[in-house]
Amino acid sequence: MLLVFCAGAQAAQIIRGPYIEDPTQTTMILRFQTDEVTPAWLEYGPAPRCNQIMTVSPAATQHKVILYGLVPNQDFCYRVYVNNAAGDGVQEPISGTFRTLYSAERKVVNFLALGATGADIPQPLPDGTPVPDEPAAARTQLALQMAGEKSDFLIHTGNMTHSGLNEDADREFFEPFKDVLANNPLLVSLGPNEYGPDRANRESKSFLRTNYSRFHDMSWSNATPKYYSFDTANARFIFLDTNIAEGAVWAPELGEDSAQIKWLKTMLSGAGEKWKIVVMNAPAYSTGEKGVPPEVADTLRKIFEDYRVKLVLQGGDADYERTFPMYRGEPNPRGVTYVTLGTAAPTPTKRAHSDSSTARFVAARHYAAGSIVDRKLTLKVYSETGKELDMVEIYL
Repeated sequence: MLLVFCAGAQAAQIIRGPYIEDPTQTTMILRFQTDEVTPAWLEYGPAPRCNQIMTVSPAATQHKVILYGLVPNQDFCYRVYVNNAAGDGVQEPISGTFRTLYSAERKVVNFLALGATGADIPQPLPDGTPVPDEPAAARTQLALQMAGEKSDFLIHTGNMTHSGLNEDADREFFEPFKDVLANNPLLVSLGPNEYGPDRANRESKSFLRTNYSRFHDMSWSNATPKYYSFDTANARFIFLDTNIAEGAVWAPELGEDSAQIKWLKTMLSGAGEKWKIVVMNAPAYSTGEKGVPPEVADTLRKIFEDYRVKLVLQGGDADYERTFPMYRGEPNPRGVTYVTLGTAAPTPTKRAHSDSSTARFVAARHYAAGSIVDRKLTLKVYSETGKELDMVEIYL
């Protein structure tokens, strides 16, 4: 059947992806990019019956396929085909797997998380001596470890590239993490880099759309693509946009009467007894070099505490840091645990000052693997060498 579609077509190569996004209980979005305009073919089904359903992606270079007819709590597999060089068939497929979101009665969730995958190629020394590309090596090592983890989705705390430009996304994100992205739906909390280097300029409005939004599908609300949430099993994950605190003039406001804060309170109050986990870029607690923007500390800390958020995954500083559970500015068992996942690539920075909030601080590149089992959440953090940097258990 595929051969009929391919007759007379030109060969093409998949140069980005496939990567999967916007998971629900019944749908998933699969994206990939080809170097030539070409149709593509996708088979998918409940694992291991990967050829149960077939769909066609029309001729294009940017391919986006919505997978329908899925069911909750299920492992699926897929195969993506493009034309072969002879134009009389298809190449060997690129394969992947994913898991749909869980229904409310399920009590187990596994996820991966990291941040700041963007870092430029190091410049040679003045005498022309090349400098080792440590960020690239770190991405490769982290991706290898992450690919071996059992997970349902991948969380990114922002700053996918150092420039925010789509032209840097393959080298800094899609290529090194391709095996992870082929098997884990991606969920991103926007960082300042996504808004671009000119984010304080009112003329920069199109940067986010041109370099980010047109290539991604999050679980977006009317605030597309700024902030959103999704439920899986007994957990609600809420992704905020804190970039107004980083000078991004087109980012949503964080004031008490702003649309984002009103939406946040609605999402938290409607979560009931679920786990409430927030993901954002700017940190609400940090002893790193950049520190805490006042807009974030003044507005969000109290809201998180009042609505019984248990865990905040944040970016911002180029380090790993975990707080004690914090309530009204002091360590307290009833409080919120903040975890900074601040660098998978940029050079780690040292602690700028001490604070009673800090339970663990490490200047190292890292990723986290989280697991929720009923009323217990375990988060383990690993360095690029595979060393366990931290482990914390949180109870609902």
